[in-house]
Amino acid sequence: MITRRILTASLLGGATAFAPAFAAAAGDIDDLRQRVDAQQGEIQELRSQLNATANMVEDRSGGHHGAAGATTIGGYGELHYNNLDSKTEMDFHRFVLFFGHELSDSVRFHSEVELEHALAGDGKPGEVELEQAYVEFDLNDRHTAKAGLFLVPVGIINETHEPPTFYGVERNPVEKDIIPTTWWEGGAGLSGELAPALGYDFTVTSGLEVPTSGSKAYKIRDGRQKVAKAVAEDLAYTARLKWTGLAGVELAGSVQYQDDVTQGAEGVSSLLLEAHAVVSQGPFGLRALYATWDLDGAGPAAAGRDEQSGWYIEPSFKITPKLGVFARYSAWDNDAGASTDTEKTQMDFGVNFWPHENVVLKADFQNQDDAADDDGFNLGVGYHF
Repeated sequence: MITRRILTASLLGGATAFAPAFAAAAGDIDDLRQRVDAQQGEIQELRSQLNATANMVEDRSGGHHGAAGATTIGGYGELHYNNLDSKTEMDFHRFVLFFGHELSDSVRFHSEVELEHALAGDGKPGEVELEQAYVEFDLNDRHTAKAGLFLVPVGIINETHEPPTFYGVERNPVEKDIIPTTWWEGGAGLSGELAPALGYDFTVTSGLEVPTSGSKAYKIRDGRQKVAKAVAEDLAYTARLKWTGLAGVELAGSVQYQDDVTQGAEGVSSLLLEAHAVVSQGPFGLRALYATWDLDGAGPAAAGRDEQSGWYIEPSFKITPKLGVFARYSAWDNDAGASTDTEKTQMDFGVNFWPHENVVLKADFQNQDDAADDDGFNLGVGYHF
């Protein structure tokens, strides 16, 4: 009995002695549980933020090749001030909106609507134009098909002509009068890769309908129908090869054939050959292009327009990532088949300043050597997004 009392007293005393330790341990466990709960809340919050960021990135990238259901809006525009022998004027030359939608992972829609010269309508200087509206289908990882209204795959700036992407306030005269930029047609096409770094385009589209009389007879630019109830007696076939095997280098060539560029009026076939190079190595840049048309028929030969050709070379240098200078020499002739010298030449030099990668301020001087001798300077501001 005495032994039992002694053992009980010893146990009670030990428990009393260790009670503070047990209480402290219990408190530590509660504190640890609270910390774990807090950390789990923080982890959940971080997961939510990460998912939101991922969704935002997916939405922004989906405008070009993102998830199905993504719709995007973009655009570009440019304001020009021209102080030339031929004119002194201020003109909001182009206001353009892009609309695109990802119908599925492999089917996309693209469109472009443009207002030229700020005002359109009867007696107004501008017009509203639909320059692109086509559906694009991925056939596989390397080949794509499209159908609708789209830009012709010829030259350097016909497909990429947003103001921050090129030097000079105005587009160069060769890719205006020889390659009639901006040039779009309706039809269908294929594009893709034949080999690594070797791309191709092939299109079957509505063609040109050049005038056959007057001062504009057989001039290429005046043959654009802009897919507005375009006469389609004779379609045009265009093919391009593009090589990008070196970083910062693009070499490309295009050919277009149309059986009758007068759409049944005279039976004049046309052949366009174009080649160009675009080089960007550090701060140095270079663009060079040559294009020529061959029109077969008595009418073009009599007018001296059976051959129409031009070329230009444009070196540039970026003094800083935001400031670049350029010079360009252009020579072109829409009457190259005539017996007299009708070639026009133009020298441009100027500066581009990009306060933002999608905004550009431009200034350049031009000197033209021909009968018109249209000299002066140009100022401009442009943007795209």
